[in-house]
Amino acid sequence: MYKHILFATELNEQKSYIEDKVAQLQQFTKAKISIIHVIEPLPTAYYGGAFGVVPGPDPIGSLGNEKILEERAKEALKPLAKRLNITEQNLHIPIGHISEKILAFAEKNNVDLIITGSHGVHGLRLLLGSTANAILHSAKCDVLAVRCK
Repeated sequence: MYKHILFATELNEQKSYIEDKVAQLQQFTKAKISIIHVIEPLPTAYYGGAFGVVPGPDPIGSLGNEKILEERAKEALKPLAKRLNITEQNLHIPIGHISEKILAFAEKNNVDLIITGSHGVHGLRLLLGSTANAILHSAKCDVLAVRCK
């Protein structure tokens, strides 16, 4: 049975449905749970009218702003950690490409199940692929993609 489950979560209103599934699976398996929420780096430029993309005086993706996003994410995840009886040491908020960070964490930390949400992609996202799809096809462990209602 599973020993280390990684819950890859977004901070949206649909996460409570997936949280219930994670909690039930954890109760069944008694596995260690880690939670990961990846912050994608923001662009360091903005649209500058007729001149196209112009770097800003204080880039949006600056280290200070990413730290603010990291702190906000940590605060948003604390109730989930408490509900799942997870310590803050098992909350992980890296900055980078979402699927790459999730897969790297899973491999480095001997995760044997990744749980993520699946939104049922449409249109252009179907052609480009989704995070859940990237994880499903690249993970070296089992993946549970929970369909968001």
